Amino acid sequence: MFKELYTKSIKLAGHKNSKSFLGIISFIESFIFPIPPDVVIIPMTIAKRDEWFKIALIATLGSVIGACFGYFIGYIFFNEIGIKIFELYGVDNASFLKDKVSSEGGVLAWITLLAIAGFTPVPFKLLTITSGFVHFNIIYFIIVSTLTRGFRFFLIAFLIGNFGPTMKKIIEKKLVAASIIFSIIIITAAYFVYNFLIKFANF
Repeated sequence: MFKELYTKSIKLAGHKNSKSFLGIISFIESFIFPIPPDVVIIPMTIAKRDEWFKIALIATLGSVIGACFGYFIGYIFFNEIGIKIFELYGVDNASFLKDKVSSEGGVLAWITLLAIAGFTPVPFKLLTITSGFVHFNIIYFIIVSTLTRGFRFFLIAFLIGNFGPTMKKIIEKKLVAASIIFSIIIITAAYFVYNFLIKFANF
């Protein structure tokens, strides 16, 4: 099923209304759709290299608005809708996360998880819905979502727009590896920042 959706996404990327399509894909991917916007961003940018900034901006805005919608689902309709979305991805129980966020270091840990999900192939939608469910700070949520999704989409569009089709193969092969490295950097940085804040608070 995912392969078929991927193929259709590639074909639609060349349509005259591709920017609207990109905005819609970016929006629904943040709370339910399994195919990431990258599969539309890459062919769109290859075809319209001088519009890479606009393409990345549309993807980022659509994704962040969709993330807020996912947050709303988790906040208001988790039991009615959120659980069903979780079940589509094989997750049976997210209730334990509420206690996790409330525990010591929970907020920092959740910011780290959200940042990782926003930049890497980790299902971002599960974090957006759960963020609403656990009543995570909405300001932090929007900031982290904007920074991570924006960095990811602008990086891809910039590389494709400025270095052409050659970057397509590199991105497709190395994106997961680069995402893992970036995630490790985020976790390490968050760990040191957290320890610094703890020591500063106890000073």
